[in-house]
Amino acid sequence: MAGTVVAKGDGVSKFEIGNEVYGNIQDFNAPGPLKQLGTLAEYIVVEESLVASKPANLTFEEAASLPLAVQTAIEGFETAEFKEGQSIFVVGGAGGVGTLVVQLAKHFYGASHIAATTSTPKVDFVKSLGADTVFDYTKIKYEEITEKFDILYDTIGDCKNSFVVAKDEAPIIDITWPLTHPRAIYSSLTVSGDNLEKLRPYLETGKLKAVIDPSGPYHFKDVIEAFRYLETGRARGKVVISPFPSWASPSYVPRENNIATEMVALNATVY
Repeated sequence: MAGTVVAKGDGVSKFEIGNEVYGNIQDFNAPGPLKQLGTLAEYIVVEESLVASKPANLTFEEAASLPLAVQTAIEGFETAEFKEGQSIFVVGGAGGVGTLVVQLAKHFYGASHIAATTSTPKVDFVKSLGADTVFDYTKIKYEEITEKFDILYDTIGDCKNSFVVAKDEAPIIDITWPLTHPRAIYSSLTVSGDNLEKLRPYLETGKLKAVIDPSGPYHFKDVIEAFRYLETGRARGKVVISPFPSWASPSYVPRENNIATEMVALNATVY
């Protein structure tokens, strides 16, 4: 999500009313019951530790597309203990997470060689993100790829087939569940506003770009159509929803360490 702070709890110290923020509001790894779930609303309440200041050069729609996907992408690199100079093979380079894995590998983690898969119409697009080699999965099989890579990063759950491009001891990262290969390591995400703050220089300089599917952003009234499109698995980047303009004020006061955010744009990937 991305939005403007309209109220804050007594314990909030990082943000003020009127600040523009973005983040992933749901932390499945936090102790106790889940406190927040979903962002398809005009107003939400979120803990200040989960959000960051929105980079000024990003639209609300661009900012809303990033937190879930980019933090998932980062977690995969951390799980694999990726080191500068290693090579990486990305399965699904044009997807919501894949587009960010390619960019992070290029500009943040210093990969020596980035390869990715995608379909025919998106080959040039994935190359433009920083991939050195792009394989059209409609024209080549994994078994035909001769080079082996230091890390296999699977964003679509195809480890049972793609594992052949990984070196013998290379980590195989899978962000989907259930895992489809014995060597695959499941990578979820750590939700933190601090993680987003670390990316600010890369976002503000344009080295790291938000990718929104050309079909959107969708209007809030078209949310069902947006989810139907998302479920096709053919999206390029993220599917984003922008709600109707605000016409009411929050009817609640946030608890301590929480802020109330009026949503200007919403990430359509909701679990």
